[in-house]
Amino acid sequence: MAGSVLLSAQAGAAAPRNLSDADLIAYAHAPYDAGAMMGKQITLGLHRGVPVVVEFPCSDICPQYTTQIIHYGVEPGAACAAAGGVTQARSVPFSIAVIKRDFCIPKPLASGH
Repeated sequence: MAGSVLLSAQAGAAAPRNLSDADLIAYAHAPYDAGAMMGKQITLGLHRGVPVVVEFPCSDICPQYTTQIIHYGVEPGAACAAAGGVTQARSVPFSIAVIKRDFCIPKPLASGH
């Protein structure tokens, strides 16, 4: 399932795909090619009407330190809450370290939900 979600996103499908909670969870747990995805950002589809974005940031030793961050395409805070998401920090590679940055995370992927 996650592979088909990614293929739809990469193919630039005309209409955004509606994603279920199960789709998001499956995509989050699916392996990905860090070298191929490094530095990319894709729109996965819509979850409850809100765009879902996947970023693959890397820094320093790439592609080994490429990470995947799945989040809503809205700002953290009030806009996130209004969209039904949860503002949470994620570790983002930065120089030779990582920094914490807030993202609007879909509830099925949020810690503690």
